[in-house]
Amino acid sequence: MVDIYIDGDACPVKDEILRVAERHALQVHLVSNAWLRIDGGPKLNKVLVPDGPDVADDWIADHISAHDICITGDIPLAARCIEKGASVLGHTGKPFTPDSIGMALAMRDLKSQLREAGELKDHHAGFKKADRSRFLSALEEMVRAVKVASQTIV
Repeated sequence: MVDIYIDGDACPVKDEILRVAERHALQVHLVSNAWLRIDGGPKLNKVLVPDGPDVADDWIADHISAHDICITGDIPLAARCIEKGASVLGHTGKPFTPDSIGMALAMRDLKSQLREAGELKDHHAGFKKADRSRFLSALEEMVRAVKVASQTIV
């Protein structure tokens, strides 16, 4: 069975995830440090974890398994989920894969060092309609692929 785990505190595509999950009758675990007002029906498991660094990430990493999907923008969490055999999709619709996660971690560390040195200023572009559309398409494709893969392993 395929479950979707959402790193929920800063996720801009919760509604889109719930629509895709409902269409495929998938269980969704929305994990956050704060109560989120969202109605997702009986297949939505809202998990409220204590406040603290990486508490939500730890919950997801402890519960996710192969053939599940994680939605996150957190690169270290993505790496932990990939290690467990899960599929991971970023908020922009870009998948994290075993082949790409090493470079993503290295770029994250480099940008962190550049910010600390004052050489890099963060600029976050707004989330646009096209971003939501791209995410929906990528999630739909990932769900179908994971469902097929999970059915072929018996």
